Amino acid sequence: MGGPKTGTLPVRFDRRELTIILDIYGRKVAGGEWRDYALDMLADRALFSIYKRASEVPMFVIEKNPRLRGRQGMYLVTNMRGRVLKRGHDLASVLGVLDHDLVLVR
Repeated sequence: MGGPKTGTLPVRFDRRELTIILDIYGRKVAGGEWRDYALDMLADRALFSIYKRASEVPMFVIEKNPRLRGRQGMYLVTNMRGRVLKRGHDLASVLGVLDHDLVLVR
């Protein structure tokens, strides 16, 4: 289960990150928009893929890539075509691109 050469553990979403992701995921499932997900923990990144139907390609992929922490931010959301919808350092703000029901109030 470790990395290919280093024997290190794969990248994972921690409990706080999963809580944020599953909060949005649960609302979308309850609304009938999403139906399934897959969680992949790879040597260099973690992926949470969201599906409308289990047999399809994912509608969205939430990625955690710690190597990008000092650059654009380690969190990103891509669509089914691989296009980056949002990238950043704060998971909650990056996931805002998926939650159209929320409105930013200042």
